[in-house]
Amino acid sequence: MDKRVYILAIVSFIVGMVELIIGGLLDIVANDLDVSLGQAGFLITVFSIAFALAAPILLTVTQRVERKQLTLITLFIFLIGNVIAVFSPSYSILLVGRIITASSGSLLIALCLTMVPNIVTEQYRARAIGIVFMGVSASLVLGIPIGLMLGNAFGWRAPFIMISILTLVSMAGVFFFLERMAPKPSIPIGRQLRTLKNRKILFAQVTSFVMLTGHLTLYGYLTPFLKMKLGLDGTWVSIVYLIFGIAAVVGGGIGGFLADRFGPKRTIISVIILFAVSMLSIPYTTFALPFFLILMVIWSMLSWAITPAMQSYLIELSPETSDIQQALNNSAVHMGIAFGSFIGGIVIEQTSVEFNPTVGGVLVLLSLGTAALSVMNYGHQKFKKS
Repeated sequence: MDKRVYILAIVSFIVGMVELIIGGLLDIVANDLDVSLGQAGFLITVFSIAFALAAPILLTVTQRVERKQLTLITLFIFLIGNVIAVFSPSYSILLVGRIITASSGSLLIALCLTMVPNIVTEQYRARAIGIVFMGVSASLVLGIPIGLMLGNAFGWRAPFIMISILTLVSMAGVFFFLERMAPKPSIPIGRQLRTLKNRKILFAQVTSFVMLTGHLTLYGYLTPFLKMKLGLDGTWVSIVYLIFGIAAVVGGGIGGFLADRFGPKRTIISVIILFAVSMLSIPYTTFALPFFLILMVIWSMLSWAITPAMQSYLIELSPETSDIQQALNNSAVHMGIAFGSFIGGIVIEQTSVEFNPTVGGVLVLLSLGTAALSVMNYGHQKFKKS
């Protein structure tokens, strides 16, 4: 495989770490900046909203800029955002740093996915795109636990120092190894949104949004849940996140197999049902760590198992606009992350973290309804290009 693909995978790995790494350090951030857990969780919400909205806008604004130059400029802005996080004296300054890293990070992921098909031959395109996505999944498996260990040992700013250093390394890699690449015309935002007139597509995208909202209602506050309900210390929390990440990546592979074997529609419905059951059952396993870990592995695997099935389903619904659907689905997922962390913050502020799994499970059940509305065979619809 062309070494340039791995450079782009490293970039996606670094960006992937920044979004949720703060979730494992919420209590440390809250104590240091003298804010509540809900306010600390809002740092995830703001990041995800900015991430979801920035990519399509920034791609349109920068459509005429040469890709290598744009990648270097965006990496520099991403670096500034992380440096702001490292030196932020207050919650509001940290919030600004998160918005900067989210906006630049979303553009970086979009650039990686649009550049990688142009640096390999057609027969390796799917594999190359998969390697870039592996960068994000690797950040979940390795980045968050490493960040937690650094945060617990040296304070919550330490992971952002690590990310800043890795950003400098990736900038050097892009500068020395990537070639200049002419931009391609981007798809207007209006045309992207018009594809949602197909209600099967609309409800499929809403399903991703609502399911991720339910998932993040608990996952965004997993650290305080583990500490308060299971009495785990920082080391054990890091181990749990590592187990979660490995299970999530395995779940993605299983989801792809199930989608190929049984079809995306059946897989989506089945995964959502099992996902809701696992989340609603979590509060009843906290009396014994082994039982909790077994159920958590199932929950984690299912959290990613739906992704390949949903991607296949969207391509099946509208092959001619599949690129647009992937972009919209990415925005739907990050909006779900944003709203999930926001709702989780409200739950933990108004009641207790022990209710987060239940609220999240109910939201996942709502996504089952939207999924059913999408897969039902009422009046076959086709999206027509405008």
